[in-house]
Amino acid sequence: MEEPLWTPSPEFKRTTGMAAFMAFVNERHGRDIDTYEALYRFSVDEMEDFWPAIWDFCDVRAETRGERVLVDGDKMPGARFFPDARLNFAENLLRRRDDGPAILFRGENFVEKSVSWAELHDMVARFASALRKLGVKPGDRVAGVVPNMPETTAAFLAAASIGATWSSCSPDFGERGILDRFGQIEPKVLVCCDGYYYNGKAFEITDKVAKVVDQLPSVEKVVVIDYLGKSREAAAQMARGIAMENFLATGDGGEIAFEQLPFDHPLYVLFSSGTTGIPKCIVHSAGGILLKHLSEQRLNSDIRPGDRVFYFSTCGWMMWNWLMTCLASEATLVLFDGSPFAPSERVLFDYADAVGMTHFGTSAKYIDAVKKTGWRPRDTHDLGSVRAMMSTGSPLAPESFDFVYDAIKPDLHLASISGGTDICGCFVGGNPYEPVWRGEIQGPMAGTAADVFSQDGTPLAHGKGELVCTKPFPSMPIGFWNDPDDRKYLDAYFSRFPGIWCHGDFAEWTDHGGIVIHGRSDATLNPGGVRIGTAEIYAQVEQIHEVVEALAIGQDWDDDTRIVLFVRLRDGVTLDDDLVKRIKTQIRTGASPRHVPARVIQIADIPRTKSGKITELAVRDVVHGREVKNKEALANPEALDLFQDLPELRE
Repeated sequence: MEEPLWTPSPEFKRTTGMAAFMAFVNERHGRDIDTYEALYRFSVDEMEDFWPAIWDFCDVRAETRGERVLVDGDKMPGARFFPDARLNFAENLLRRRDDGPAILFRGENFVEKSVSWAELHDMVARFASALRKLGVKPGDRVAGVVPNMPETTAAFLAAASIGATWSSCSPDFGERGILDRFGQIEPKVLVCCDGYYYNGKAFEITDKVAKVVDQLPSVEKVVVIDYLGKSREAAAQMARGIAMENFLATGDGGEIAFEQLPFDHPLYVLFSSGTTGIPKCIVHSAGGILLKHLSEQRLNSDIRPGDRVFYFSTCGWMMWNWLMTCLASEATLVLFDGSPFAPSERVLFDYADAVGMTHFGTSAKYIDAVKKTGWRPRDTHDLGSVRAMMSTGSPLAPESFDFVYDAIKPDLHLASISGGTDICGCFVGGNPYEPVWRGEIQGPMAGTAADVFSQDGTPLAHGKGELVCTKPFPSMPIGFWNDPDDRKYLDAYFSRFPGIWCHGDFAEWTDHGGIVIHGRSDATLNPGGVRIGTAEIYAQVEQIHEVVEALAIGQDWDDDTRIVLFVRLRDGVTLDDDLVKRIKTQIRTGASPRHVPARVIQIADIPRTKSGKITELAVRDVVHGREVKNKEALANPEALDLFQDLPELRE
C-alpha cells in the first residue's frame, strides 16, 4: 500500500505558523478550523475575511488600511484589493534595527559577510537619502545589473522606501538582453557591480555596462557596487558613474522617510523570459506582493521569526523577489552568488550546515544534478537545522522526491512549488500541515482558487488540463508596461477563458488532493491529437544513467505531430541503438506508448534561460525554420545553432 514520504507529527503541526493562523482566525471569527482543507476553503470562499486576517496576523505596517477589502471582486482582471490603504513595502521589511543577522552572504569562496539589521537599516537610509538628493521620487525606476548580495538588497529597499519601482537582472546578461529590458522602462538610476564570480573565476562587466549606459539616456547616475575590489575604477570608466561607497557618503543616516503610497503602487517590473520576442514588462504592486508573499511564507512555507531562509537565485528570477520579502517575517536572508558546483556539489550543503539554514530553496534541476553525481549529502553532512526544502523552476520528478528523502534528509518538509513571474508567487505548493506524496505538489496555496480546466473550460476532477485561477488574488499584475489598453495583458492570461486566469501550465489533480504539473501547455506535445506534457517524458528519460538532461519538442510531420527527443549525454558516451532502445523502453513502461519519441537525437548542449529553464519553444522554432526573436534571453544562445539542419529531422 502506498505511503506518504513524510507526514508532519502532531507536535510539529502545533509549532507551525499555519496552526497559529488557524487559532487566530478561530478566535476572530468564531470558527473551528483545524485542517488545511477548512482553512483553504475559508481563504478562497471568504476572501474579504481572509486577507484582512493575513494583514493583522502578520502585523502589516501601514498609514491606513481603510474599510474596503475588495472592489469588483467578481471581475478578473479589474478586482482591486484594499483600495483605500496606504503603506510602504520597505517599511514592512525593515522592522528590526538590532545587532542580529539580517543577511548572510557568500560569493563562492571569494567573499563572505554578515550584515546586521542595524547595518542594513543604516545602508538603506543612506542609499535612500542619496537617491532623494538625486531627485528620485515615487514612480521613477531604479534598475540593477547586480549579483544576489547584500548591497543589492539595500539598493532595492532604498528605492522601495521612496516609492521608486525596482527592476533587476543578473550581471551575466548580455548588452542586448539588458537593453531589451531596461530600455523599455527608462530607469533614472542604474545600480551595477564591477563584476562577479562564477565557477572559480572573476568576470568584469565594466565595458558592457558602459555601453548599456550610453544607450540609456534616461539614466542620470550609475552606482557601482564593489564586489571584485574595482568599483572606483569601474565607475570612472562610465558616464555618470560613482562607486557605491562614495554614493552612500552623499546620503544621511538615521531615520528612513518611508513614503506612504497606495496598495497598488508599482513596486517591481519583472520580465518574461523573452524567448519569443522582446520581454514583456510585468508590473507588480507593493501591497499585492507583500500580502501574497506573507501568506505563502508564513503559512505554506512555515517561515518564522529567526529562521534562516536560503533560495538559490539570481536577481533575474522572481524567486529573488520572493526571498526579499522573508525579511518581513523577521527571518535572516541567506544569500549565495556564483556556481552551486564550484568547487564541488557539496558547496550549498556546506553552507547549510555552516549557517544553520532552516529553509533550503533550489531548483528541480539542481536536485536532479546532485542525484546524478551519486553523492548522498546525509552521509557527510548533519543538516540538522534544515526543516524544509523547496523546489521550483520545473516539475520535480518522483525519483527526485525519493532522492531527497533517502539521500538528503528523511524528516524535512519537501515543498515542490509552482507559480511564476506573472504573479511573482505561487498558485500551488507546499503545506506543512499535510503529508508529502511522491511526485506530487501538495495542493493550492492559501488564497488562490486554483483549478484544472478542460479545453472547453469545464473543471476537471481527473485528467490533464490547463492550470487556472478562478478568483482574484492580490498579486495579479497591475498590468504590462506600455500597454495602455491592457491588450497584451488580457491576451496573455484571459483570452483562453474570459474572466479566468489561464496560467499556461499543463496540470492534473491527484487522488490525494495534490497536483502534478506536466510542463508548459504552450510546449505540450500533440501526437495524434493527444496532449502530452514534456515533463512526463523528462521524468522517465532522466532516470537513464547516461542522460544528463533532455529536451522534447513536437515536429510537424506528415500532417501530424511527432515527438523528437534530444538528449545530452555524459562525457564519453555516444548514442547507439542499445541506448535508444533503453530510452524508449523506459518512456514506454514509465509513461505510456504514446509518449515514446519518433526520433532520439544526441545533442552537445541544450539551450536554457538565465534562470535555468530549458526552452522548448526556441528549439521548436529553429527546427521549423522560424526566427528566434530574442536569443539574448538565453544563457547559452549558441546552443540553438546545434539544432539547425539536423539530418535526423528529415528522416
